[in-house]
Amino acid sequence: MTLQTTTDLQGFTQTDFDVFQLQGLEERMAAIQNQIQPKFRAIGEQLSVDVAVHAGNEMYLHVARHARRKVNPPKDTWLAICSNKRGYKAHPHFQLGLFDDHLFLWLALIYEVPNKSNIARAFLNQMEQVIATVPKDYVLSLDHMKKESTVVGDMSKQDWNDVLVRFRDVQKAELLIGRHIKADDALLRDGNKLLTFASSTYETLMPLYRMANL
Repeated sequence: MTLQTTTDLQGFTQTDFDVFQLQGLEERMAAIQNQIQPKFRAIGEQLSVDVAVHAGNEMYLHVARHARRKVNPPKDTWLAICSNKRGYKAHPHFQLGLFDDHLFLWLALIYEVPNKSNIARAFLNQMEQVIATVPKDYVLSLDHMKKESTVVGDMSKQDWNDVLVRFRDVQKAELLIGRHIKADDALLRDGNKLLTFASSTYETLMPLYRMANL
């Protein structure tokens, strides 16, 4: 649950998702910066406080800048919450972001994490606990750049094993666990309800975050 009283937060509307229909890097980036990022900062500042309480240490908000983009406009955008003040990609972190048709909430272990093979081994050694931690209606992704995900309830123990072995052995393999919310879901329109939902999601995934940071 959310741990602090908040002011009214703006949620996300269809207009925000329509940003990804804008053609051209400059036009889409201007809309992301002017329309979406202020909402990211408002909700992210509160979320980072909540996550810090759950994690037991200070957490920092990062908003994706898409600085490497020179030609192709981004297909998604996000905020990240991480224990490192300078950057998040090389560390286990939490994400909240948008594709054109859904909002995602992730515990994200992406390929830049240098010790991901050790994290995978820890998860494999405690796989029963990992599986028990993640609710059946959560989803899992193997690539943060793609929309595709697998519903956890559809995964067998062997599926989990295969995913974790791939995460361990393939350099570019990633592991993202969390939730998707469709763009037309009323939950997204209410920023405070979304904050509570996101905070609860991250609290549920916190045992895996701790395991990844051992």
